[in-house]
Amino acid sequence: MAVIGRLRRARYLERGELVVTVTLLGALSVVYIVPFIWMALSSLKLPQELFIVPMRWFPKKLEFSNYARMFREFPFLLDLRNTMILVVVNIVSAVLSNTFIAYGFSKIEWKGREPLFYVVLATIILPFQVVMIPLFIMFHTFHWIGTFFPLTVPGFFGNAFFIFLLRQFYLSIPNELSYAAKIDGANEFMIYSRIVLPLSSAAIATVVIFSFLRTWNDFIGPLIFLSDNRLYTLSLGAQQIMQNLDPKWDLLLTLGVVMTFPVLVLFFLLQKYFIQGIAMSGIKG
Repeated sequence: MAVIGRLRRARYLERGELVVTVTLLGALSVVYIVPFIWMALSSLKLPQELFIVPMRWFPKKLEFSNYARMFREFPFLLDLRNTMILVVVNIVSAVLSNTFIAYGFSKIEWKGREPLFYVVLATIILPFQVVMIPLFIMFHTFHWIGTFFPLTVPGFFGNAFFIFLLRQFYLSIPNELSYAAKIDGANEFMIYSRIVLPLSSAAIATVVIFSFLRTWNDFIGPLIFLSDNRLYTLSLGAQQIMQNLDPKWDLLLTLGVVMTFPVLVLFFLLQKYFIQGIAMSGIKG
Protein backbone atom coordinates (compact mmCIF):
# COMPACT_ATOMS: atom_id res chain seq x y z
CA MET A 1 0.00 0.00 0.00
CA ALA A 2 2.86 2.35 0.81
CA VAL A 3 4.28 1.82 -2.69
CA ILE A 4 0.89 2.56 -4.26
CA GLY A 5 0.60 5.70 -2.17
CA ARG A 6 4.03 6.92 -3.27
CA LEU A 7 3.15 6.25 -6.90
CA ARG A 8 -0.08 8.24 -6.55
CA ARG A 9 1.75 11.15 -4.90
CA ALA A 10 4.36 11.09 -7.66
CA ARG A 11 1.60 11.07 -10.28
CA TYR A 12 -0.18 14.00 -8.63
CA LEU A 13 3.10 15.89 -8.35
CA GLU A 14 3.84 15.28 -12.03
CA ARG A 15 0.37 16.49 -13.01
CA GLY A 16 0.78 19.56 -10.82
CA GLU A 17 4.11 20.40 -12.46
CA LEU A 18 2.50 19.96 -15.88
CA VAL A 19 -0.36 22.32 -14.95
CA VAL A 20 2.07 24.96 -13.67
CA THR A 21 4.25 24.65 -16.78
CA VAL A 22 1.30 24.91 -19.17
CA THR A 23 -0.09 27.88 -17.24
CA LEU A 24 3.22 29.77 -17.33
CA LEU A 25 3.74 29.04 -21.03
CA GLY A 26 0.17 30.11 -21.77
CA ALA A 27 0.67 33.39 -19.91
CA LEU A 28 3.94 34.06 -21.76
CA SER A 29 2.32 33.25 -25.11
CA VAL A 30 -0.41 35.79 -24.39
CA VAL A 31 2.21 38.44 -23.63
CA TYR A 32 3.85 37.81 -27.01
CA ILE A 33 0.73 37.38 -29.14
CA VAL A 34 -1.29 40.35 -27.87
CA PRO A 35 0.89 43.00 -29.61
CA PHE A 36 0.61 41.10 -32.89
CA ILE A 37 -3.18 40.85 -32.55
CA TRP A 38 -3.34 44.58 -31.87
CA MET A 39 -1.15 45.28 -34.92
CA ALA A 40 -3.29 43.04 -37.15
CA LEU A 41 -6.54 44.66 -35.98
CA SER A 42 -5.08 48.17 -36.25
CA SER A 43 -4.05 47.51 -39.84
CA LEU A 44 -7.78 47.29 -40.61
CA LYS A 45 -8.64 50.65 -39.02
CA LEU A 46 -8.96 54.15 -40.37
CA PRO A 47 -6.05 56.46 -39.40
CA GLN A 48 -8.24 58.48 -37.02
CA GLU A 49 -9.22 55.31 -35.14
CA LEU A 50 -5.63 54.46 -34.20
CA PHE A 51 -5.27 57.13 -31.51
CA ILE A 52 -8.72 57.03 -29.94
CA VAL A 53 -8.64 57.21 -26.12
CA PRO A 54 -9.59 54.88 -24.57
CA MET A 55 -8.11 52.40 -27.03
CA ARG A 56 -10.60 50.51 -29.15
CA TRP A 57 -9.51 47.01 -30.09
CA PHE A 58 -11.91 46.32 -32.94
CA PRO A 59 -12.46 48.76 -35.80
CA LYS A 60 -15.93 50.01 -36.59
CA LYS A 61 -15.43 48.87 -40.16
CA LEU A 62 -12.78 46.52 -41.55
CA GLU A 63 -10.65 48.61 -43.89
CA PHE A 64 -9.02 46.04 -46.16
CA SER A 65 -8.31 48.96 -48.47
CA ASN A 66 -5.20 49.64 -46.36
CA TYR A 67 -3.55 46.64 -47.99
CA ALA A 68 -4.42 47.90 -51.46
CA ARG A 69 -3.10 51.35 -50.54
CA MET A 70 0.17 49.80 -49.44
CA PHE A 71 0.79 48.65 -53.01
CA ARG A 72 -0.19 52.03 -54.48
CA GLU A 73 1.56 54.40 -52.06
CA PHE A 74 4.58 52.30 -51.13
CA PRO A 75 7.09 50.51 -53.43
CA PHE A 76 6.26 47.23 -51.74
CA LEU A 77 6.99 44.88 -54.65
CA LEU A 78 10.36 46.51 -55.38
CA ASP A 79 11.44 46.38 -51.74
CA LEU A 80 10.14 42.82 -51.44
CA ARG A 81 12.18 41.78 -54.48
CA ASN A 82 15.33 43.32 -53.00
CA THR A 83 14.70 41.68 -49.64
CA MET A 84 14.11 38.27 -51.21
CA ILE A 85 17.32 38.53 -53.23
CA LEU A 86 19.27 39.12 -50.03
CA VAL A 87 17.36 36.38 -48.20
CA VAL A 88 17.96 33.72 -50.86
CA VAL A 89 21.64 34.55 -51.34
CA ASN A 90 22.32 34.63 -47.59
CA ILE A 91 20.51 31.34 -46.97
CA VAL A 92 22.48 29.63 -49.74
CA SER A 93 25.77 31.09 -48.52
CA ALA A 94 25.00 30.19 -44.90
CA VAL A 95 24.27 26.56 -45.76
CA LEU A 96 27.21 26.12 -48.13
CA SER A 97 29.92 27.84 -46.10
CA ASN A 98 28.98 26.97 -42.53
CA THR A 99 28.29 23.28 -43.12
CA PHE A 100 31.68 22.98 -44.82
CA ILE A 101 33.58 24.89 -42.13
CA ALA A 102 31.81 23.10 -39.28
CA TYR A 103 32.73 19.74 -40.84
CA GLY A 104 36.39 20.73 -40.76
CA PHE A 105 36.13 21.72 -37.11
CA SER A 106 34.37 18.52 -36.05
CA LYS A 107 35.33 15.58 -38.27
CA ILE A 108 38.85 16.31 -39.49
CA GLU A 109 41.84 16.15 -37.13
CA TRP A 110 44.45 18.85 -37.77
CA LYS A 111 46.91 20.80 -35.68
CA GLY A 112 45.52 23.93 -34.09
CA ARG A 113 41.89 22.98 -34.73
CA GLU A 114 40.61 23.60 -31.21
CA PRO A 115 42.43 26.93 -30.57
CA LEU A 116 41.26 28.29 -33.92
CA PHE A 117 37.70 27.18 -33.20
CA TYR A 118 37.77 29.08 -29.90
CA VAL A 119 39.01 32.17 -31.74
CA VAL A 120 36.12 31.87 -34.20
CA LEU A 121 33.72 31.31 -31.31
CA ALA A 122 35.00 34.41 -29.52
CA THR A 123 33.91 36.61 -32.43
CA ILE A 124 30.27 35.97 -31.43
CA ILE A 125 30.64 38.47 -28.59
CA LEU A 126 31.65 41.26 -30.98
CA PRO A 127 28.64 43.51 -31.64
CA PHE A 128 28.17 44.74 -35.19
CA GLN A 129 28.71 48.33 -34.03
CA VAL A 130 32.33 47.50 -33.20
CA VAL A 131 33.20 46.37 -36.74
CA MET A 132 30.75 48.64 -38.55
CA ILE A 133 33.22 51.43 -39.39
CA PRO A 134 36.11 49.10 -40.43
CA LEU A 135 33.70 47.18 -42.65
CA PHE A 136 32.40 50.36 -44.23
CA ILE A 137 35.96 51.55 -44.97
CA MET A 138 36.89 48.17 -46.44
CA PHE A 139 33.78 47.93 -48.63
CA HIS A 140 34.22 51.54 -49.72
CA THR A 141 37.73 50.63 -50.84
CA PHE A 142 36.26 47.79 -52.87
CA HIS A 143 33.69 50.22 -54.37
CA TRP A 144 30.89 48.03 -53.02
CA ILE A 145 28.92 50.74 -51.21
CA GLY A 146 25.53 51.14 -52.88
CA THR A 147 25.42 47.47 -53.97
CA PHE A 148 24.26 44.19 -52.47
CA PHE A 149 27.83 42.88 -52.15
CA PRO A 150 28.43 44.04 -48.53
CA LEU A 151 25.21 42.31 -47.49
CA THR A 152 25.84 39.02 -49.31
CA VAL A 153 29.53 38.29 -49.88
CA PRO A 154 30.51 38.03 -46.16
CA GLY A 155 28.02 35.19 -45.80
CA PHE A 156 30.22 32.96 -47.95
CA PHE A 157 33.01 33.20 -45.34
CA GLY A 158 31.02 31.67 -42.49
CA ASN A 159 29.19 32.81 -39.40
CA ALA A 160 30.53 32.00 -35.93
CA PHE A 161 27.14 31.11 -34.45
CA PHE A 162 26.15 28.86 -37.34
CA ILE A 163 29.58 27.17 -37.26
CA PHE A 164 29.16 26.48 -33.54
CA LEU A 165 25.62 25.18 -34.01
CA LEU A 166 26.53 22.83 -36.85
CA ARG A 167 29.75 21.67 -35.19
CA GLN A 168 27.83 20.64 -32.08
CA PHE A 169 25.40 18.71 -34.26
CA TYR A 170 28.16 17.00 -36.24
CA LEU A 171 29.81 15.85 -33.01
CA SER A 172 26.67 13.81 -32.31
CA ILE A 173 27.14 11.84 -35.54
CA PRO A 174 29.14 8.66 -34.79
CA ASN A 175 32.66 8.72 -36.19
CA GLU A 176 32.24 5.04 -37.07
CA LEU A 177 30.24 6.13 -40.13
CA SER A 178 33.20 8.14 -41.40
CA TYR A 179 35.66 5.31 -40.66
CA ALA A 180 33.49 2.81 -42.55
CA ALA A 181 33.22 5.17 -45.51
CA LYS A 182 37.00 5.67 -45.59
CA ILE A 183 37.50 1.90 -45.61
CA ASP A 184 35.26 1.80 -48.69
CA GLY A 185 37.46 4.40 -50.38
CA ALA A 186 35.51 7.59 -49.72
CA ASN A 187 37.42 10.86 -49.33
CA GLU A 188 36.50 13.68 -46.93
CA PHE A 189 34.35 15.54 -49.44
CA MET A 190 32.36 12.39 -50.22
CA ILE A 191 31.82 11.76 -46.51
CA TYR A 192 30.74 15.38 -46.04
CA SER A 193 28.34 15.45 -48.99
CA ARG A 194 26.94 11.91 -48.91
CA ILE A 195 26.87 11.05 -45.21
CA VAL A 196 27.06 14.12 -42.97
CA LEU A 197 24.83 16.50 -44.94
CA PRO A 198 21.91 14.06 -45.39
CA LEU A 199 21.97 13.42 -41.63
CA SER A 200 22.00 17.14 -40.84
CA SER A 201 18.62 18.18 -42.21
CA ALA A 202 17.41 19.35 -38.77
CA ALA A 203 20.51 21.47 -38.11
CA ILE A 204 20.44 22.89 -41.64
CA ALA A 205 16.76 23.82 -41.23
CA THR A 206 17.73 25.69 -38.06
CA VAL A 207 20.42 27.58 -39.96
CA VAL A 208 17.90 28.41 -42.70
CA ILE A 209 15.42 29.83 -40.18
CA PHE A 210 18.02 31.93 -38.36
CA SER A 211 19.52 33.16 -41.61
CA PHE A 212 16.10 34.09 -42.95
CA LEU A 213 15.19 35.99 -39.77
CA ARG A 214 18.53 37.76 -39.66
CA THR A 215 18.29 38.97 -43.25
CA TRP A 216 14.55 39.63 -43.33
CA ASN A 217 14.69 41.85 -40.23
CA ASP A 218 18.08 43.45 -40.89
CA PHE A 219 17.88 47.22 -40.77
CA ILE A 220 21.29 48.63 -39.85
CA GLY A 221 23.17 46.73 -42.60
CA PRO A 222 21.05 48.01 -45.51
CA LEU A 223 20.92 51.45 -43.87
CA ILE A 224 24.71 51.73 -43.92
CA PHE A 225 25.62 50.03 -47.18
CA LEU A 226 22.70 50.86 -49.50
CA SER A 227 22.41 54.36 -50.91
CA ASP A 228 20.02 53.81 -53.83
CA ASN A 229 16.27 53.85 -53.18
CA ARG A 230 15.85 51.21 -55.86
CA LEU A 231 17.84 48.75 -53.70
CA TYR A 232 16.03 49.41 -50.43
CA THR A 233 14.67 46.49 -48.42
CA LEU A 234 11.32 46.27 -46.63
CA SER A 235 12.86 47.34 -43.31
CA LEU A 236 14.27 50.48 -44.91
CA GLY A 237 10.98 51.09 -46.67
CA ALA A 238 9.19 51.00 -43.32
CA GLN A 239 11.62 53.60 -42.01
CA GLN A 240 10.90 55.77 -45.05
CA ILE A 241 7.22 55.75 -44.11
CA MET A 242 8.05 56.91 -40.58
CA GLN A 243 10.37 59.68 -41.79
CA ASN A 244 7.55 61.60 -43.42
CA LEU A 245 6.27 64.72 -41.65
CA ASP A 246 2.92 62.96 -41.47
CA PRO A 247 3.72 59.26 -40.86
CA LYS A 248 1.15 56.92 -42.35
CA TRP A 249 0.70 54.73 -39.29
CA ASP A 250 -2.04 52.65 -40.90
CA LEU A 251 0.29 51.70 -43.77
CA LEU A 252 3.15 51.05 -41.34
CA LEU A 253 1.01 48.63 -39.33
CA THR A 254 -0.19 46.98 -42.52
CA LEU A 255 3.41 46.53 -43.65
CA GLY A 256 4.24 45.08 -40.22
CA VAL A 257 1.56 42.42 -40.62
CA VAL A 258 2.76 41.54 -44.12
CA MET A 259 6.39 41.31 -42.95
CA THR A 260 5.45 39.09 -40.01
CA PHE A 261 3.39 36.62 -42.04
CA PRO A 262 6.29 34.93 -43.94
CA VAL A 263 8.20 34.49 -40.68
CA LEU A 264 5.26 32.68 -39.09
CA VAL A 265 4.73 30.48 -42.15
CA LEU A 266 8.42 29.51 -42.31
CA PHE A 267 8.56 28.70 -38.61
CA PHE A 268 5.45 26.51 -38.67
CA LEU A 269 6.68 24.67 -41.77
CA LEU A 270 10.13 23.97 -40.28
CA GLN A 271 9.14 23.91 -36.61
CA LYS A 272 9.82 20.19 -36.14
CA TYR A 273 13.29 20.42 -37.69
CA PHE A 274 14.06 23.65 -35.83
CA ILE A 275 13.32 22.16 -32.39
CA GLN A 276 15.17 18.95 -33.25
CA GLY A 277 18.18 20.88 -34.54
CA ILE A 278 18.41 23.01 -31.40
CA ALA A 279 18.02 19.97 -29.14
CA MET A 280 20.54 17.80 -30.98
CA SER A 281 23.11 20.60 -31.13
CA GLY A 282 23.54 20.46 -27.37
CA ILE A 283 24.24 16.73 -27.08
CA LYS A 284 28.02 17.06 -27.10
CA GLY A 285 30.36 19.91 -26.34
